[in-house]
Amino acid sequence: MKLTEIVKSCNLQLVCGEKSLNRDVSGGYVSDLLSDVMANCKKDDIWLTLQIHPNIVAVAKLKEIAGIIIINGRKPEAETTKKANAEGLPVMTSDLPAFELAGRLYNMGIHGTH
Repeated sequence: MKLTEIVKSCNLQLVCGEKSLNRDVSGGYVSDLLSDVMANCKKDDIWLTLQIHPNIVAVAKLKEIAGIIIINGRKPEAETTKKANAEGLPVMTSDLPAFELAGRLYNMGIHGTH
C-alpha cells in the first residue's frame, strides 16, 4: 500500500515529505521507545509514535522506515521537521490515539508482521 492511500484513508495531516508519499508501506510498528524501534521495526514500516523530537528522524532513516505518524494531536518540533525535510522523510500527524489508528491501519491490511 502507498503512503498516499494511508494519508487519505486515515485523514492524516502531512507535515513534510510530500515527494516521498509514493513509497510502499509493508507493515507497521507502534512504539515510543527508540531502542525498541531500532530493534524491531522493519524496512518500509509505518511508525506510530508520540515522540516529537529530532531523534525520531535518525531512527527512521537508520531503519529505512517509510514514514512516521505522530499521534494524539501532537506536532513535531521545528528541528524534527527540518531534519525530516532534509532527509525526504514523510512525517504525518493524527489526532487519534495509537490504539485507534493502529486498528484502522490493520483493517486496511497493514500488519505488524511481514
